[in-house]
Amino acid sequence: MLKNKSNFNNSNVLVIGGAGFIGSNLIDALLANGASVHSLDNYFTGCEDNHSPGCEIHKSDSNNIDEIDFGCTFDYVFHLGEYSRVEESFKDVDLVFEYNNKPIYKILKFVKNQEAKLIYSGSSTQFGQYSENDCLSPYTWTKLKNVDLVNHYAEWVGLNYAITYFYNVYGPREISEGSYATLIAKFIHLVNSGISELPVVSPGTQVRNFTDVRDIVSGLILVALKGEGDGFGIGAEEEYSVLDIVDMLNASPKFIEPRRGNRLSAPVQTDKIKLLGWKQEYFLTDYLSAAKNDSFEKPL
Repeated sequence: MLKNKSNFNNSNVLVIGGAGFIGSNLIDALLANGASVHSLDNYFTGCEDNHSPGCEIHKSDSNNIDEIDFGCTFDYVFHLGEYSRVEESFKDVDLVFEYNNKPIYKILKFVKNQEAKLIYSGSSTQFGQYSENDCLSPYTWTKLKNVDLVNHYAEWVGLNYAITYFYNVYGPREISEGSYATLIAKFIHLVNSGISELPVVSPGTQVRNFTDVRDIVSGLILVALKGEGDGFGIGAEEEYSVLDIVDMLNASPKFIEPRRGNRLSAPVQTDKIKLLGWKQEYFLTDYLSAAKNDSFEKPL
């Protein structure tokens, strides 16, 4: 079985979901750290423009992973390629199961056969606190079941793995328009388009630990090299309500009806990642200040 390395030199790495927001930023960092990187993506929410030179591209569903000739044996497999929207998942139940639950066992077998290390992205929404009448979204439920399977499969067959959890990631390449847009990019896009009233799901007091994608990537790299097992939350220390974000952007709220699955909070759990040496380096206030001045930092 692969022993954890001190760096990625001469390592072959597969990123499932490599054309996505987080996956593409991770690939940039892996290439900079000497890895040979392959991306597997079906471009459901990923974008071909996100790819950087030097990455081998495979356009396919992850459910076909055992049919693809990658031309190498992998040392690490990052699985970031699942459906990842809470509220929309109530409308997309079939897609959620197609992209989340259907491929996971094939991916686990693939990683085992490769004698690689799996870094799986769970969902921090499973730790969320919800209103009395709310329920888990299809997205949260499927991710919770996948985490359970990864943990048990690893115990059954001796898989080398680690599970991470992200907290409301923002930054370069975040989706800003359409039904799969995420809050920070969406709000910035609206403000920069001249809109001063921002749509806020009632009550607006729900809080989030908004985390810069660069801090997420540094955490993923640390977990790949040093982490073992479950429980590696990667999230910013400070939390802000949705109304706080509206205020920071000098806008006003336009309240819309509450939505199913919209958690009130999700306590950040970063103890295990900090033991590996991770610490937050980037802060939302700086990012929003740069956004208002139209001076975003370039991607990694």
